[in-house]
Amino acid sequence: MTDYQTSPLHRVRQRAVRAHYDRETVHAILDEALVAHVAFVAEGGPVSMPMFHARDGESVLVHGSRTSRFMRVLSAGVPLCLTVTLVDGLVLARSAFHHSMNYRSVMVHGIATSVSDDEKPRAMNLFTERVKAGRSTEARPANAQELKATQVLRIPLVEVAAKVRDGGPSDDEEDMRLAVWAGVIPVEQRLGEPVPWDAVSPA
Repeated sequence: MTDYQTSPLHRVRQRAVRAHYDRETVHAILDEALVAHVAFVAEGGPVSMPMFHARDGESVLVHGSRTSRFMRVLSAGVPLCLTVTLVDGLVLARSAFHHSMNYRSVMVHGIATSVSDDEKPRAMNLFTERVKAGRSTEARPANAQELKATQVLRIPLVEVAAKVRDGGPSDDEEDMRLAVWAGVIPVEQRLGEPVPWDAVSPA
């Protein structure tokens, strides 16, 4: 898989050695993360929204109510920044200054476009599959009213960069003799045991 040709404006500058632009790394992080934050400027101020997302080939999809400010602003073509982060470990050093985290992250800059009505059912199925593989063949699909009330936005993967930190702490040489524990505490994202829910909500 070829690397993304991210422009100098959006390439990683701080700790550039941790940057990754290959599609395999970027796609893997986007596919594992469950929450994306989408940042933009609206009415003169910054906004950042946590969103459920789905990757569709070389783009990321997000969705919401077509009457929401989020959808109205982004569908008008304002610049945005989408980020996802996976925390893999807490890095404890012998000095407070060198504590850190092991992480995998992706940052995407671009402009969103609306998914057409013809494409929307397939896009909604992608979101359902993100919840659980095979779920789109089990659950009732969105009906016409639900599809009309929902807007789906597509963000192309063009200006994109991943950044990854792994390994242990980077203690200063003079701190190595301190009687302080140092190492990595792993952090995992995992699914728990499913809990059935048969109750019917009151009208």
